[in-house]
Amino acid sequence: MLIREKVGHLSGINTGGRQIDELHIEWFDAAKRIQRLRSISGREIAIKFLQEGQRLEQGDILYMDDDHIIAVHILPCEAIVIRPKDMLEMGTVCYEIGNKHLPIFLQEEAVLIPYEEPLFRWLQAAGFAPVKEERQLKNMLKSNVTPHNHGGSTLFSKIMNLASK
Repeated sequence: MLIREKVGHLSGINTGGRQIDELHIEWFDAAKRIQRLRSISGREIAIKFLQEGQRLEQGDILYMDDDHIIAVHILPCEAIVIRPKDMLEMGTVCYEIGNKHLPIFLQEEAVLIPYEEPLFRWLQAAGFAPVKEERQLKNMLKSNVTPHNHGGSTLFSKIMNLASK
């Protein structure tokens, strides 16, 4: 079965007694444009999204007929969970993690990051109170990072300057 677009979301429809067949994916597969997967019932699913940047989300419906619904289920994984005490700490932790170009998820008044031991230890040393938990990473902070450097000029910027003359 070839899927080119989402049909809807479980929260927005009446399932009407249809059997829900879950398509289990990892959080990092949610942004892949082309995938071949199997649903829980064994249906072969080929996903080919045409729009760049489209993400699968928990509860997205990929197929629906009179009897069946195929819906996305994001599998839980080990995550670092930080519950900031105020907006200053929220901004600081998001800045520090974002500066490392790591994905950030904001869920239930907490900041979640896929678990990595060095990052966990760094967050502890920096004075945050990270906790390791099994969580679904569902609400990725959407950001557009433009190419930049951290001081000085790069070879790329020198080439672009020469090319623009």
